[in-house]
Amino acid sequence: MTAPQFSQPAVRVSPGAFEHAQHYYPRVLNSQIHPTVAHFLALSTERLVARYCHMNPRVDRERLHELFAYEPRFFAWAGSDLFNVATAQGQRQMVIIETNSCPSGQKSMPLRDETAEEGGYALLMERTFLPRARARRLPPGELAVVYDKNPMENTGYAAALAGVAGEPVWRVLWHDRDPDPSARFDDGVLHVRDEAGSWHPIRAAFRYVTQKPWNRLPTNVRTFLLNSTRCCLAGGRNKAVAAKAYDIFNAELAGSGLQIRTPETIWDVGHSEVPLWVKSLGGLAVIKNPYSNAGQGIWTITNDSELKAFMKLEQDYDQFIVQSLIGNYHWSSKGRAGRLFHVGTVPNKHVASYVADLRMMVHWTPDGYRPLAMYARRAREPLTEKLEAQQSSWDMLGTNLSVKLGDGGWDSETQRLMLMDRRDFNALGLGIDDLTEALVQTLLSVIAIDKMARELTTQKGLFRLKLFSSMNNDPALVGEITRCPGGRVPAPLPEPSA
Repeated sequence: MTAPQFSQPAVRVSPGAFEHAQHYYPRVLNSQIHPTVAHFLALSTERLVARYCHMNPRVDRERLHELFAYEPRFFAWAGSDLFNVATAQGQRQMVIIETNSCPSGQKSMPLRDETAEEGGYALLMERTFLPRARARRLPPGELAVVYDKNPMENTGYAAALAGVAGEPVWRVLWHDRDPDPSARFDDGVLHVRDEAGSWHPIRAAFRYVTQKPWNRLPTNVRTFLLNSTRCCLAGGRNKAVAAKAYDIFNAELAGSGLQIRTPETIWDVGHSEVPLWVKSLGGLAVIKNPYSNAGQGIWTITNDSELKAFMKLEQDYDQFIVQSLIGNYHWSSKGRAGRLFHVGTVPNKHVASYVADLRMMVHWTPDGYRPLAMYARRAREPLTEKLEAQQSSWDMLGTNLSVKLGDGGWDSETQRLMLMDRRDFNALGLGIDDLTEALVQTLLSVIAIDKMARELTTQKGLFRLKLFSSMNNDPALVGEITRCPGGRVPAPLPEPSA
């Protein structure tokens, strides 16, 4: 009898399968990490805190130490995107643009140690995934990596996990709206289907499901997931709730000299209200679909035609957020805290400077939060002092490399990628103090989201849907959560043994 055929069955990955050239961009393979970046990554937490407090003498050193040692309940792996900006007075700052619960970055990171070719892939599995999985009461089953994009990194994670764990790992692709996926939840336990059609239970899974993960990954599960869907809903893939989490945590940080810095943000904005809030920011603003990622669902508004184009678009959700726009000093929003503008890259031989962001990836380890990987991305077009009516503001301000294709797949504009190597890093104009500032801002944003995820969890470990609905009053999103297969399984979330 011929075995049944399914599209994209789960693939079994054995220990020893990691191939360096398959999991890094070609230009990364022979790159050498910049000495400043290598030195930064090697600094102990004590040295990082000492330097940061020396440069920011009003910061409570003991409080900052406590934050680095904070043990998350949910959010153990994250990446923040930051802009290097300046105030009208010339003070430089790192500003959080968003925090991502499934961050890319390993394929873009030069090796710290050329003899350890698995790099950050193995570090994340060995220092974060396995310790947290082993600290929980897990159902019987195997290990898996489940993802919906970025195969270069996720095949690397699966191979690295197999090597570190010393056992085979299932790798399974699970697209949004897949009519016959090779993954499902049964009584809160993830199962994956092999090429013969057999289903295998999974006790712990590393997940890189980025597109509406709440419609496939239930909020109440027994399989350990890194990260839980709750991280996404609490701010890791929900910009509206993230903004609220940042405000709440900033209130908690009052008096410590620490705060999360973001553009001025107005949340829970209905579609018809958008023009009013754009007008309040002087006609210069950024509109965001709160639940999108990979550079999708973001619109920069610098004139009436861009605003009108946005208003004509058909939208999936009912709520948006509006933020002050950071551009050139001469055309940035002026909010309550004043005007911020991009520092930009060091001018090139054509005297052109580009907007660039910085991705700071961190992970929780038994020694506290540590930086794991970094990269930067520049915009398509250089930043100009004067914005012409026919110019696309997005081409000057948008930095994300991901491009969604018509068939639902993804491509990447890697020519705009800036590595942490000896060539690209110098063009960013950053030093150790800038990287430390980026790390602290990332740390604060991650803790704020983890604290929000805790608030959205009952004492029995169940997701508080009613509280979430009151904080994120968007029926379209709540409907997706409640319709998730297996989403009503009354299984408590396994807690750390500690």
